Amino acid sequence: MPDQIPLFVDNYYDAIRAAIEGLGGFKRVGSDIKPDLSVEAAGRWLADCCNPDKREKLSLTELAYIRKASRKAGIHVLAAFEMQAAGYAEPQPMNLEDESAQLKRDFIRSVEALNALQARMARLGEVA
Repeated sequence: MPDQIPLFVDNYYDAIRAAIEGLGGFKRVGSDIKPDLSVEAAGRWLADCCNPDKREKLSLTELAYIRKASRKAGIHVLAAFEMQAAGYAEPQPMNLEDESAQLKRDFIRSVEALNALQARMARLGEVA
């Protein structure tokens, strides 16, 4: 693993490579993505995918795996590069516990709103 993950990279391939290095390297990440290959073969395959001169390329699902694993590990170089290249502000990782709590609050409010609507409908039915 590198001592320090770069904050800025020059191109997309460098961003992907930096994320992979931060996750433990080509063999580790390659074997996560391609468990049917040997560790060495998976590492070579992934290294080839990160070489613009090679034919092998990551699928959208494989790239999403790297992005999500990077987020979980606190490595944001890939997401930051993608956002900067697309003209967006630097990404801010969500606190998943806060997101979960917010979803629960939203759910409770929506159930309360449905109960209130049901009560109003029942009252109108009684009047009619």
